[in-house]
Amino acid sequence: MTDAACVAFLQWALPAMGLRWPGFRKVRGQVCKRVARRLLELGLRDAPAYSAYLESHPQEWSRLDAMCRITISRFYRDRGVFQFLEREVLPDLAARALARGDRVLRCWSAGCAGGEEPYTLAILWRLGLMPCFPALEMRIIATDADREMLRRAARGCYRFSSTKEFPEEWRDLAFTRAADLYCVRPEYREKVAVMRQDLRRAMPDGPFDLILCRNCAFTYFDHSLQGALLRGFGQRLREGGALLVGAHEALPPESPGWKAWPGGHGVYRKNGPAGCAAVQ
Repeated sequence: MTDAACVAFLQWALPAMGLRWPGFRKVRGQVCKRVARRLLELGLRDAPAYSAYLESHPQEWSRLDAMCRITISRFYRDRGVFQFLEREVLPDLAARALARGDRVLRCWSAGCAGGEEPYTLAILWRLGLMPCFPALEMRIIATDADREMLRRAARGCYRFSSTKEFPEEWRDLAFTRAADLYCVRPEYREKVAVMRQDLRRAMPDGPFDLILCRNCAFTYFDHSLQGALLRGFGQRLREGGALLVGAHEALPPESPGWKAWPGGHGVYRKNGPAGCAAVQ
């Protein structure tokens, strides 16, 4: 299948799944390879034949949807973002939690892929911030739609290439070696609860102090779905809580109730009742 044929196919198929072509433009190679393999499995000649197959076999849409999941992840991805969380955002959220009398800081990693993001957060908290907030523990819910990625997250073992951006001293403290794998130590894994959920259909119950949804909804989902998800995030985030999106993402236009956190890095504070509007 040629690149042009794959592009035409994706521009036709993505809207039916609540996805948008601009988000896939630069990463389409990963999806096109999967679609090409699926054509071979089905014995189909080309993309138009697959389009016809989808129309006559509605159950195939779920297979295509799975092929469109982009699973690029690693520990401490975008180091400056995590440094900003450690330096500015988490101390603010922790102080608010203690002022309320809470003893748990609740976080949600939405679209967690193989678990690198929520484990990074758990490690950062324990090694970087817990000494300053000993009365406060962090609990993280990690959700994703991909079963294979969630199995990887539950296992918590990774190649060195996934951990190489971590500060070396943290890597030594947070992982054990098992052959050529680095496995997250139990004291960090127990702080992360892994759940299978598709953001387009379900969300965990709040309230949360911090929600991370990076390089997922605000890149790949269409604008109407982005708006609905943002309302859902607002429902589940405490007043004054933080939402982290990708460094190159932005909230949908006309998103009342949210204010960019000073310093940027894709962090927004829930800043008023409009952020709590019910999901439509």
